[in-house]
Amino acid sequence: MVTTPRTLAFASAAAVLLAASACTPQAQPAPMPTVSMPCAKDSLPTETAGKLTIATGAAVRQPWFVDDKPDNGQGFESAVAYAVAEQLGYARDDVTWTRVGSEAAVAPGPKTFDFGIDQFSISDEGKQAVDFSAPYHLVRQAVITLKSAEIAGGAALAELRDARLGAQAGTTGHQAITDLVRPSSEPRTYKSRDEATKALRSGRIDGLVVDLPTAFTIAGTEIDDAVIVGQLPQVGSPEAFGLLLEKDSPLTGCVSATVGQLASEGVLKQLEERWLAQEAGAPELT
Repeated sequence: MVTTPRTLAFASAAAVLLAASACTPQAQPAPMPTVSMPCAKDSLPTETAGKLTIATGAAVRQPWFVDDKPDNGQGFESAVAYAVAEQLGYARDDVTWTRVGSEAAVAPGPKTFDFGIDQFSISDEGKQAVDFSAPYHLVRQAVITLKSAEIAGGAALAELRDARLGAQAGTTGHQAITDLVRPSSEPRTYKSRDEATKALRSGRIDGLVVDLPTAFTIAGTEIDDAVIVGQLPQVGSPEAFGLLLEKDSPLTGCVSATVGQLASEGVLKQLEERWLAQEAGAPELT
């Protein structure tokens, strides 16, 4: 990486997202890197000069993308990708999308794209094979119920306190129930997510607490009459999604710095509110 007098140093994107989420102080992902190179379109060694190639999964779903068309700019992850591209100086016409299976994307070795976006969870194990940007999204826990349930349409944590809530044992969802909701009765615990889902479907519990991506899956494909009540405040150490790059990519620093800038300017929070809370029907519960 070439060092120039022009240095870009941004505060941790994770810290900004955590502050915006009013999360607990123990959840502190590592800070993003400092960048010492020009992060401008003409200076970036992309796969194709003057273009930005972005990868996503073979099939993508709402609310991350809309109509399985990543290039339409709709859906949370499509909007994030285009925001990063714009910040780096790439117009919409300069962006090319490619489809790559998740297993191939996270595998070691050269990549045919500049960065990928497909709910890639930042982990120490993953960092052995690929690079991740600073986080663009910290996953919250969400409450799912049946459309006929009394808590459907609720907007406040207090409305959940008398509900029979359940979660898989040992998960952040279970912690969210005990630490945040503080229900009047003990939460039901289940050995597996499938067991917990069956309990919701059969009416043995009023609400199930799972991470937000799982909530979208259950409500969208597994239980026809399920609905998301809303997202709970952050608790514990949240799962973080990052853009994925080739290991030791010369683009990693600039891409991370760009994510950090979007976080500090409130852009990522605005995109979460539009595509996850409003469009997808998962409001933030307070």
